[in-house]
This record gives sequence, C-alpha cells and structure tokens, in this order.
Amino acid sequence: MARLRQGPVRKHDISNSSSSRPSKQSFATFGLHKQLLRAIAEAGFSEPRPIQAKAIPAVLRGRDVLGLAQTGTGKTAAFILPILEGLIESGGRGPSTLIVAPTRELALQIHAESELLGKFTKARAVTVFGGVGAGKQIQALRGNPDIIVACPGRLLDLHSSGQVSLDRIDTLVLDEVDHMFDMGFIPDLRRILRALPERRQNLFFSATMPHEIRKLADRVLREPYTIELGHSAPAETVDHFLYPVAQPDKTRLLLHLLKDRQFDSAIVFLRTKHRARRLAQLLERAGMSAVALQGNMSQGQRQRAMQGFRDGKFQVLVATDIAARGIDVQRVSLVINYDVPNTPDAYTHRIGRTGRSERSGEALTFVTPDDFSAIKEIEKRIGMKVPRRKVKDFTVEEQGESGRGQAGHGGGGHRRGGRGSRGARRRRGGAASGERSGRQGGSGHSEFGAGLGGGSSRSSGNRAGGGPGRRGSGRRARGRAGRGRRGRR
Repeated sequence: MARLRQGPVRKHDISNSSSSRPSKQSFATFGLHKQLLRAIAEAGFSEPRPIQAKAIPAVLRGRDVLGLAQTGTGKTAAFILPILEGLIESGGRGPSTLIVAPTRELALQIHAESELLGKFTKARAVTVFGGVGAGKQIQALRGNPDIIVACPGRLLDLHSSGQVSLDRIDTLVLDEVDHMFDMGFIPDLRRILRALPERRQNLFFSATMPHEIRKLADRVLREPYTIELGHSAPAETVDHFLYPVAQPDKTRLLLHLLKDRQFDSAIVFLRTKHRARRLAQLLERAGMSAVALQGNMSQGQRQRAMQGFRDGKFQVLVATDIAARGIDVQRVSLVINYDVPNTPDAYTHRIGRTGRSERSGEALTFVTPDDFSAIKEIEKRIGMKVPRRKVKDFTVEEQGESGRGQAGHGGGGHRRGGRGSRGARRRRGGAASGERSGRQGGSGHSEFGAGLGGGSSRSSGNRAGGGPGRRGSGRRARGRAGRGRRGRR
C-alpha cells in the first residue's frame, strides 16, 4: 500500500492538542471512499476525534506518524481508516499491513474495528496471537489477508517456521508501544523490524514516552508527523479521587463504595493475579456479579470473562495491569485502584479505562500511609493534585513528609522530619499494621478476610504477595519480592 508523499516533508512536524473532544469537521473532508463513509455512518461516528483529524490526513499523505495519546481517544480508527483507503486504491495483494499489539484483547479489538469500518470493502484481516492453537491462524494466513493484527511472540514463531511472510509489508503499525515495553516485548519488536522491508510507512502509537520508547521511535520513524494529545494527564471526562485507608480496611471500603453508588460497570485493579482472583470470589460471595481477569486464565476463559463483562453479565471486572491491557469497553463508568499503580504511567493507563469516547467516568484510588510518596510522583507527572475523599470509619491521615509511624493512629499534627527517618518510619509502620490487623479479628494478616495477602505499593514484602503484617520482615520477604519481580518480567 505504498503512497506518494504530497508536499514537503518537515522534520519535527508536531501537532499539539490538550483536548480529546471531537473536532468540528466531517470524515468526508478527508476524501475517503464512499464505502468507508457508509461504514463510518453506520458505526455512528459523526465527527472525527482530534487524533483522527490530525492522523488520517498525514497517513494518507504517506507520512510516518508518532501518536502520543491516551487510550480511548479513537486512535484505532485513526490508522485503520487510511489503511483501508489505501487497500481500496491498490486492490489488495496479500499481506501489506502489519499491526502489532501487546495483548490478545487489543489485537481482537483492532481486528473487530477493521471489520466494522471495512465491512463494505474487500479488505480482509486476520489475528495472530498465542494462548490458542496455531492451526486456524495458519489456515487464515494462507488465504492471503490484507492486514495481519498480531502479538509479537506468536508472529515470530510463525515467521521462523515459514508460515507467514513479511516480505511485502509496506505499512507497519505499532500500537500501545509503552505496554509492549512494560511486558518485555522490545527485543521481539527489534526482531520483527529486521524481518520487514526497509522501505515502508511506520505508524507508532503510545500513551507515554519513556526513554527506551523514545530510542525505539527514533530508530523506526523517518521524519514523523507527531501528534500529542495531553498524553500525561487523565482525560477531562474523568473525575478522580484518592481515598486514604489502612491496608486491612481496603476490602470493607471497596464493598462500601460499590454498594453505595450507581455505576454501569467497574474495573478494580490489583497488582497480583492471585489476589485479583480471590477478590473477585469475595465480591461474588458478597452478592455482586464479578469476574477476574488475570494471567493464569486460558484464552477461552479470558474471552468468556471479557464477553460477559461487555454484555453486562458481570458488573465488576477485577484485573491486573497486564491482563487488562488493551481492554476497550465503552460503558465502564468506574475504575478503582485497590492497589496504587507502580508508576505514574500505569496510573494514567488505568484511569483511561473509563471516561472513553466522551462518556463521563470516575476513578478512585485507595491510598495507605506508605503509598503517599508514590502519589506525589503521580501528581508531579500529571501536573495536578488529586482530590482526597474521606469516608467515616475508614480514613487515615496523609503521612507526606511526616516522621511519624502509621498515620491516623498516633494523634498530633503534620511535622516535617529529616530524610533519615524513613527506615524507622517503615519499621514502625510494619508493627502498627500488624497491631491493626490483630484488632480486626479473624485471621489477622488478611486484608480480604479469607487469608489473602496485602499489597502496599511501597513495601517489598507486599509486592511479593505477603500480608500487611509481614512488612519489613527482613531478608526472607525481600528475597520473595525479588523472585516475584523476576518472575513477572
């Protein structure tokens, strides 16, 4: 699908926009084929979103594009529509477009949108991803599709066995590259790049731009047209709040909030797959329609969980960051960070699951006293102070720079202490947490009331899945945490 470049190519050609609201123009102004305009109308798209208004003309001119935008801004249509336009013009000749995505769910969603917008064309797309047998995918590839939507691992497996040829790819799309970086796919991407023709158009989309992603973009893109849509800040359609809470009280607060408000559907984020599964089971026992989405599930189980969530069979999806990447469910009106995200970028990604396509949403984050240093990093990145909400019987005081132990249990005002008090603060915090757990009754160390481990983001023991009472438990906890981190990579 080679396209002629029109007009001069300007290096560092950048378009900035701080809003994700629709632009005041029509899709017809892009000169798209009537078959595409008909599909766009049937899909209910009235006006192009900002990333579509900026990316579609650039892609049609043959430009490389670097799109920096949150999830839910309409970027899939921003690259699918011009790709389909090129296929209509060329008539198709086998695989000419490769779209690489980090997860099966995202690959399936991109495929579904290509089918939706290309329904009146002859263009055909196939998906290639792991977790299922390769037989049907190989059979589909033998039919010479126009578009391959693939996850890196299975694509490389099929390419190395000669089941897929990349020799005629002239358009490469890398979607959610920051997620691929987080999941350790950058070496796989480099292998894919070596297998592609040197002469091609490159479309590169990422919500964030860490240093390693910038290096990859500089290698892949040639004088790109860059689109920035306020990618470091939460969407304007989302109201988000912090809920200070003691670790053992998180589950009771979650049940209180879910039963106290009306919402279409909700996603609850945790850091570990075992805790996600067990929290979903607890919510089910509490009378809620909940399902877990985590890495140990088979592809069939994942698809049934996601379809049930989309159809409204399950109102609450309990998920880990990796399992939830690529999820695009328009009616999610509530996101709850049961655990504080590990990075500011992860915070933006999680919140981006609600408030999509101009719908309003709410994002709530549970914050223990040990989490406030991470919150400061998040607030610094997004350039705003996230409002705090206090719920009677659950609230603890924000520790900030205080030299006190566990906030909310010792009285007194906020006092700024030296940096050297941090270790003592952690030791005192671990003891206080154990005392609080004991006062809760029952299993003591269980935040879920059923023997499940805790999860403060700043505690090495909790990253390994231990309970709140195990914080600061020495070399054994740190060893478990190290093994946990290595295992996830």
